[in-house]
Amino acid sequence: MNAGDIAFPNLGIYLKDVPKSFSVFGFEIAFYGLLIGLGVLSGIMMAAHVAKVTGQNPDEYWDFAIYAVIFSIIGARIYYVVFAWDFYKNDLLAVFRLRNGGLAIYGGVIAGFITLFVYCRIKKKNPLLMGDTVMPGLILGQAVGRWGNFMNREVFGEYYEGLFAMRLPVEAVRFRDISENIAAHIPEGANYISVHPTFLYESVWNLLVLVVLLFFRKHKKFDGEICLLYLGGYGLGRFIIEGIRTDTLFIPGTSVPVSQVLALLMIIFALGTDIAVRLRKRHKPTA
Repeated sequence: MNAGDIAFPNLGIYLKDVPKSFSVFGFEIAFYGLLIGLGVLSGIMMAAHVAKVTGQNPDEYWDFAIYAVIFSIIGARIYYVVFAWDFYKNDLLAVFRLRNGGLAIYGGVIAGFITLFVYCRIKKKNPLLMGDTVMPGLILGQAVGRWGNFMNREVFGEYYEGLFAMRLPVEAVRFRDISENIAAHIPEGANYISVHPTFLYESVWNLLVLVVLLFFRKHKKFDGEICLLYLGGYGLGRFIIEGIRTDTLFIPGTSVPVSQVLALLMIIFALGTDIAVRLRKRHKPTA
């Protein structure tokens, strides 16, 4: 394979010389950043649309998006750097090289939720209602943004030769993402790895969660229930997919995947809270 090729041989898909960036007037633009930006824009537009159809002011969500985007990017980078500190501790300037990837969605989501509650407190808005309105946009943005990982040749899984197997040239991926199992299955004389396209799995899963959120919106029993559905739905998919990724971040000093722990906590919190609130509303005496 050439350095820029990407192939899904069992699907008959062979992409030649797929670039990581393109040039405009001498300025290099990375597809990674472009797709992350497209994901952000599509997410904001979705949130504004949901606001409009639910009788809210879409302009408020565009206003909130300015703060949410800034702090979510900062949170996503901080989260990644903290849990990949061994890679950055000897080259602190690498912390600021976002073009090479390294944005952890969990950090962005956590920062986004904090920004939401602070914003609502200042603006005297209902954070649970705003959260329900924002969640479809958030999961859509994640689905689109994952394709930035595809362009960067990252966020792939362990060795795999099944239907959706993805082949990437060894020289196109980060060395630390090639596990021993992947390396052991590189054919003699070949220059490619064959792996799970976990970026694709998560993108498709997120779109399925989006459909569920939009369908369930008219059937929710209380403000905040769409937020809980997002946490549980995304957490379930991430818990499974994280188990086969090779770029997993671990809790410092352990071999415990931090993203799987957080995903499990999200599922438990979402399910437990939803059941508790529904039971309380069911047994609440009517006036």
